[in-house]
Amino acid sequence: MDAVAIPIPIQEEDMSDYPKIHLSFPVRDLERSVSFYKKLFGEDPVKTHPGYVKFLPSIAPLNLALYSDGKAAGDGANHFGIEVRDHETVLRHLVRIRATGLVTREEMDCDCCYGNQDKFWVEDPDGREWEIYVLNRDLDEPGGRDDESCCAELDRS
Repeated sequence: MDAVAIPIPIQEEDMSDYPKIHLSFPVRDLERSVSFYKKLFGEDPVKTHPGYVKFLPSIAPLNLALYSDGKAAGDGANHFGIEVRDHETVLRHLVRIRATGLVTREEMDCDCCYGNQDKFWVEDPDGREWEIYVLNRDLDEPGGRDDESCCAELDRS
């Protein structure tokens, strides 16, 4: 007998929560990293175990796991980012994150990575940079930042 496909209705709440990107980082000091990501996302982790935490932030479709390895020598990633819908959302998160005491670096109307963006940066305790940004428009050129982290490693030949 052949299997019969039974349609499963898709709920609207399912559409907004999935899919998610999963990232898993080793960290030197789990307590410091949890404090940082709570400030960045504005939410507590959803799962906490000795040496491990997981965040499912509402700001982005992200599943971020952190585990303590005591060294976190770097993962080779240039940076991570959360693209938001508009400039007002960038500013809302900037104000929220500044209020937590995290140091931010703003770049409004910035040409970078073949796009004009409004954004700001924060750095986690292990030196990973996160940006929250909006893409204002695409560009044909990579941008004017040769000495900064965003486009520094692009092959400009």
